Amino acid sequence: MTRTGQGHGGRRRIMELDAVRDVSQSAWDALVADDSPFLEWAWLSSLEDSGSASRSTGWTPRHLTLWEGDRLIAACPAYAKDHSLGEFVFDQGWATAAMRAGIAYYPKLVVGVPMTPITGARILARPDDRSEAVAALAGVLEERCTAGEFSSVHMNFCRGTEVEELATRGWFRRTGLQYHWTNAGFGSFDDYLGSLRSKRRNQVRRERRDVAGAGVEVSVLAGREIPDELFPQIYELYCRTIDRLPWGQRYLNRRFFELVRERFRDRLSFVVARQKGQLIAGAFNVEKGDTLYGRYWGARRDVRYLHFEVCYYAGIERCIARGLRRFEPGAGGEFKHLRGFDAVATESMHWIAHPGLAAAVRDYLGRERRAVADEIEWFGTRTALRRERREPEA
Repeated sequence: MTRTGQGHGGRRRIMELDAVRDVSQSAWDALVADDSPFLEWAWLSSLEDSGSASRSTGWTPRHLTLWEGDRLIAACPAYAKDHSLGEFVFDQGWATAAMRAGIAYYPKLVVGVPMTPITGARILARPDDRSEAVAALAGVLEERCTAGEFSSVHMNFCRGTEVEELATRGWFRRTGLQYHWTNAGFGSFDDYLGSLRSKRRNQVRRERRDVAGAGVEVSVLAGREIPDELFPQIYELYCRTIDRLPWGQRYLNRRFFELVRERFRDRLSFVVARQKGQLIAGAFNVEKGDTLYGRYWGARRDVRYLHFEVCYYAGIERCIARGLRRFEPGAGGEFKHLRGFDAVATESMHWIAHPGLAAAVRDYLGRERRAVADEIEWFGTRTALRRERREPEA
């Protein structure tokens, strides 16, 4: 199904698309430009074409696009949802409150990348078209909620510019936190270690020694270096991690890993750990621009500290070797803070049609933002970094 409507002023038209593949890769990626790799056509189409993000999994594509003639000038990756799984901005409490009040919370609209808690633009547009794109696309999102098609729309892990743009329209801001590593111009891993307080520095060295002492060799394969036969093994490792977690959900399937091998390989950076020549663990990372993104990991056997080596230290070494500025290893994990990752704020924006539910959520979010700000400040005073690293340069 493709639905068409007039844009503001009638010069432009809005089309809703069932799949990102309904737009050419070049047209979509021209809007993404230097932004998050997870917004790119290859990633989104792999999620959808594999069935990982589809109607059957509760992620029904409802992408909004803005056209001028045959030229795509703006887009908004959006999905209709009948559950709140795979979003990493947790609103199940809101859904429960709505149910108790007799308010239908599902279906709702989520604007973002399925199963991917990485910040990026959510309204894709060139700078000259941005003002009209926000007005047109955000307006359609709001209208569909007001008309009763959806209860609400949730723009997750969005950019600061979008926070400001949508706040002026009455959307609610929600703040969370993640842990990101920043490259302070390190020339080697030892330079990074030197930035840590002595207790943490010694702990990292001890962890790496234990992994090496177990006979584990860790390396990184990127892009065309990755052999085809490694992809099903990385999928198996992903499944092992998910299946061991009591709350685990296999959001991705084998076909997804096959498709990213075909469409997205140049962005991939796999960490592989071998013991006696056998693959025992690995991590699925993505690189673009000056940033490394950690996504999935798994292990076939337990080796003490192997998780830290594969998921964090190998990534930090990779950033240093390639001059990457930032390493975003994904959601969760306060133990990242102990290894020099800073607590940073993430933002999402929400629009809720029901006045009573909207008022309750707005009040809750105000309290939550203050709590998150206090938590980030607390982490800042208890950093694993040496104090002199934290002081601003003269």
